[in-house]
Amino acid sequence: MRNLFNSFALVGILILSSCQNNSKNYYFDEGQIFGTFYHITYEYTGDESLHDNIMAKLEEFDLSLSTYKPQSVISRVNNNDTSVVLDHYFLTTFKRGEEISGITNGAFDMTVAPLVNAWGFGFKNKLDPEMIPVDSLLEIVGYEKVRLLNGKIVKDDPRIMFDASAIAKGYGVDVVADLLELNGVSNYMVEIGGEIRAKGENDKGRIWRVGIDKPIDDPSTMSREIQEVVQMENGALATSGNYRRFYIKDGKKYAHTIDPRIGYPVQHSLLSASVFAPDCMSADAYATSFMVLGLEKSIGIVEKDSLLEAYFIYADSLGNYKTYVSEKLKDSLIK
Repeated sequence: MRNLFNSFALVGILILSSCQNNSKNYYFDEGQIFGTFYHITYEYTGDESLHDNIMAKLEEFDLSLSTYKPQSVISRVNNNDTSVVLDHYFLTTFKRGEEISGITNGAFDMTVAPLVNAWGFGFKNKLDPEMIPVDSLLEIVGYEKVRLLNGKIVKDDPRIMFDASAIAKGYGVDVVADLLELNGVSNYMVEIGGEIRAKGENDKGRIWRVGIDKPIDDPSTMSREIQEVVQMENGALATSGNYRRFYIKDGKKYAHTIDPRIGYPVQHSLLSASVFAPDCMSADAYATSFMVLGLEKSIGIVEKDSLLEAYFIYADSLGNYKTYVSEKLKDSLIK
């Protein structure tokens, strides 16, 4: 599927508790959306599952933010279609994206599309790494070069394009979770491509548990090991890492996280960033931002924001795995 995102396996997250138990009215839906897989478990008193409602909502969402659909809102904005009407999904994504861009000093930037495409991780064909005109592309990248004015996106340069892949998948999780709550669901776990939002308890009456993967380089996801197990009672979790999506050319590894400020794939000691937040859209955007910022600056942001918790895996000078766990999160780890 060439929908909202490139197809890839779950990044950093493995659901540990989502089996259906006939003693409770739990439903389990799974399938493909946004070019990845989804798994949704929820307790619902209705006679039928909410599957059709969920799919309709996700397809509506996809028509707003999929860069693979020429008729989507974001594609029409990228193509400078002046007749496009910015819907709720696009506007919410743009506004929250701007906020996080400011907080992270541009480490998060939805205008990174030209760079992501050139390096081979976007919605257009990649270039040879040695031939990428980074300096020229940086001229059309920068969140401060676009603005919302009278319901329209105004660009400093018409070549500027948006890529919402670092925030929209998490937002899609929120959209489904909000739909479930509107239908009276208070116990659920929604997972799309590894991004999660959970509330209440599972079918066995226990708080939801998820596993955080060890950052092992393996695009096939065949060599997965659990680093930590975390309880999630009410909130969201997103993980970003460069151990699933990368390619190697001439012996050099090119990871999918691009620093929009300098134009190159990131290379530093932070291997995996798992971010816990009240909503998955924020968790998703911060997880990507932290992979750009690196360990120390990311810790600084987490410690200043009472709504954020984080689990970072990084390599020390000898290549050994080390972890940083924010203070409040420590109580949620399964010993």
